[in-house]
Amino acid sequence: MVSRLAWLGLGNMGRGMAKNLAAKGEFDGPLIVYNRTVARANQFQAENPNTVVAASVFEAVAHADIIFTCLGDDSAVSETVNSIIGSGNLKGKLFIDCSTIHPDTTTAIAQKFQDAGAEFVASPVFGAPAMADAGQVICVLAGPSKSIDKVKPFTTGVIAKSFMDFSDHPHAKASQLKILGNTFVLRMVESIAEGHVVAEKCGLGTQALHQFFEAVFPGPYVAYSGRMLSGDYCTRAEPHFAVDLARKDARHAMNLAQTSGTTMKGVELVDGYMEKVKNYMGDRGDVASIYGAVRQDAGLKFENKE
Repeated sequence: MVSRLAWLGLGNMGRGMAKNLAAKGEFDGPLIVYNRTVARANQFQAENPNTVVAASVFEAVAHADIIFTCLGDDSAVSETVNSIIGSGNLKGKLFIDCSTIHPDTTTAIAQKFQDAGAEFVASPVFGAPAMADAGQVICVLAGPSKSIDKVKPFTTGVIAKSFMDFSDHPHAKASQLKILGNTFVLRMVESIAEGHVVAEKCGLGTQALHQFFEAVFPGPYVAYSGRMLSGDYCTRAEPHFAVDLARKDARHAMNLAQTSGTTMKGVELVDGYMEKVKNYMGDRGDVASIYGAVRQDAGLKFENKE
């Protein structure tokens, strides 16, 4: 049976994945989309064929068999799930959450869907908004194998370049990996920022270090280094990876470590820099803006517009 699909949440990551799902997924279209900010949903529908805007969460869920959610934080996910649970009969529906949330939150919503007679797959994704737009994210799938098998056709070649399969593992395993994985990104950015500041102050020069990244660490190291040196980190009107969301991930990681009887000192350091970014830039603060905070600690200006 061909399924009807809905996508809830059109933030930086959600827009790209929903776009690719509408364009390349095989389902009984159009893709039903819902976003709390109606103007954003209407703009998305105008730019993407094979989509239609739902007026509410209830309408989206009622007319779909498979429902994806991609929201900013735990409270948004929990609030939306509670609304879904109260929207009516969910038996036979499959819900896939692509949000980055605490493993305990994932476990809680999985239980709610199970109690309501619905299926659930945790599917956080690795990748930046540009990767989501290009269909190059990596999905981390956890839950019952029979449910994951229904999700896989919408991953590789549609919204993702590949997936990691944790079939018949607890849903929380996907969130655990996503949270820990994001700490490597945060610490990478902090390491690049500190390296550039030292290179500038010791006389090596930032371009020499950037050439090192190009030769030895191509990919995200080069991308973040380029954003720092160009000044993009302090001039963007809208962040790529908002520091508020990054700090949420850091808190989850530190909590996960604490409850496991260990610590993540490197993440604590990065969170301190991100707090300074938030204080300096407000909602425009981006993970790459850690460079500005490191510069300030070294007696340099926050902004660098070379």
